[in-house]
Amino acid sequence: MATEYPDRDPISSPALDALRTFVLEARELEANPARGFEDFERELHHRIMAVEADLVAQQLVRYDVDAPEVTFQGEAYRFKVKWTEEYCGLAGTFSVERSLYVPRTRGGRAICPLEIRAGIVEGAWTPLAARLMARAVAATTPKEAEELFAEWGGMKPSTSSLDRLPKAISEKWEADRQLFEDELRSEDLIPREAVAVGVSLDGVMVPLKDGDAAKEGGAGDEESPEGSTAYKEASCGTVSLYDADGNRLQTIRYGRMPEHKKATLKSELEAEVRSIVEARPDLDLVFLADGARDNWTFLETLPMRLGRERDAEKEAVDLYHVLERAKKAVDAYHGEGTSDSRAAFEQMRIWLREEHDGAERVIRALRYRRDESTGSVRKTIETQIRYFTKRKERMRYKRLLDQNLPVGSGVVEAACKTLATERMKRSGMSWREEGGQSILTLRSLIQSDRWDRAWRLIVSQYQGLVTVQNEAA
Repeated sequence: MATEYPDRDPISSPALDALRTFVLEARELEANPARGFEDFERELHHRIMAVEADLVAQQLVRYDVDAPEVTFQGEAYRFKVKWTEEYCGLAGTFSVERSLYVPRTRGGRAICPLEIRAGIVEGAWTPLAARLMARAVAATTPKEAEELFAEWGGMKPSTSSLDRLPKAISEKWEADRQLFEDELRSEDLIPREAVAVGVSLDGVMVPLKDGDAAKEGGAGDEESPEGSTAYKEASCGTVSLYDADGNRLQTIRYGRMPEHKKATLKSELEAEVRSIVEARPDLDLVFLADGARDNWTFLETLPMRLGRERDAEKEAVDLYHVLERAKKAVDAYHGEGTSDSRAAFEQMRIWLREEHDGAERVIRALRYRRDESTGSVRKTIETQIRYFTKRKERMRYKRLLDQNLPVGSGVVEAACKTLATERMKRSGMSWREEGGQSILTLRSLIQSDRWDRAWRLIVSQYQGLVTVQNEAA
């Protein structure tokens, strides 16, 4: 049963009395190095957490409703029963007695006004506890998060709970994702010093659970051995703002699980850019990506969909990818790691960055080496020549650098690493759609500095207004 708290002392609780006794007894004892100060500190923390849990329980009880009938979302409910339930807060678990109501007409699910009014997440977690759990699993595995919480000494969620919660949160987010993302965009401030918007997208291979056996699953999405693993391409996208000196001011990041032609990611990026250019039509648009045709089909047509003229001079194949191609060619001709290869590569890098016709110079240099080569070396160089020739109009890096505009898609490359690779490609991991998307969504919001505002939107999905006899409950 719930602890009774006398009105005359609103912060009284058995746990507080126990804490007071512990502190007073500790003051009477001599410091004992053999016992260890760590033991004292752990015991003190445990008792303070118990007090906090009691006080949280006491406050939570105030969200309950005690009335014959209530109204929720336009439907009338009648009182059914008082029932004791266990909840978990930041300091640990506690039990409270609360009222349950059933629809006045037959059929339908019962409601708990206490949970609705307080925003209890998934019927078990206080909003702050759920927030910490979600943040923890966004950073590390449920197993490691469970061990960390156990070491901390407050709440002790299980691995299975830590696995389920982000999926449940993600499901609610996905149901209203467009509305939520629009709300977040409407609250973003565009720095006054911004002069350009850089847009990039890329893919990253992630391990997915594959086959019918995977449907059985295990306790979690990440390290369960059931089913075979297949790698498919997830997608990441970034929208960055730059100042006149070329400094990146802020970046919004998106990550999506594998999907045909990155459809959802592209819609998110387009909505993000539209929101920015509608507020600041003076900003230049700069598009950066690797050489994949599908990426450029989206990027080169984006200005038209935004009602702007396409400016091909502000489209660039990521310089890093281009330099990788040049290096592959000169390594094939001169030998990897040789001084001649390093010198040739450095010359091509300088041409691309400092000469208006840098791409043409690289192509001529590669054609000379191709004509001097045979066999596999000639074939390798010819492959790189075709790459340069097809994309040379997007290799005008000097004109971008002269305007202090970016020439590399390193931001989205980093997003692929920080959103997906670091969290989703640890040894033994494989993912299902819902589990992987929950992690990508959480990490995207955190890394875009939108987490605080996003969490308020998430909690709002668990909160509601319960009225009693036409009065606010």
